[in-house]
Amino acid sequence: MALLNILCYPDPRLHTVAKPVTVFDDKLRALVADMIETMYEAQGVGLAATQINVHQRLVVMDTSEERDQPIVLINPEITWASEARVKGEEGCLSVPGIYDGVERAVAVKVKAADEHGQVREIEGEGLLAVCIQHELDHLMGKVFVEYLSPLKRNRIKTKLLKAQREDA
Repeated sequence: MALLNILCYPDPRLHTVAKPVTVFDDKLRALVADMIETMYEAQGVGLAATQINVHQRLVVMDTSEERDQPIVLINPEITWASEARVKGEEGCLSVPGIYDGVERAVAVKVKAADEHGQVREIEGEGLLAVCIQHELDHLMGKVFVEYLSPLKRNRIKTKLLKAQREDA
């Protein structure tokens, strides 16, 4: 297993729309294992393949307290979202150190395959529902800061670009 490099906003590659996964093989399962390891190492609850510059419809997440229940969603589709919505603080491994309020559906159902190609439906509410929606946004090339005002978004972009220059 290997730790993967996570792209940081405003990297334009984060806006690439992911393509469906068509081959379920050992290479895909190795990528899934590396993504899970990377997510845990980065202290995240979710990671989309887009964030590691792999533009396939693949997401891993784990919202469990023990951090031992990884969920793999390949070619995920939200099949239902509650009308009830809630605004909650979100962060993102691609937008380090930034947290802000985003409105999301309280509960969702998602249909997706696992790393073996087995299709199933998962229902989520609370943090799991937010995580599903957040990670599926990544697959569509959308980062959570795009829900914020242009002023906030520009401030975040400036702050992160400055931090990247200082790290270089």
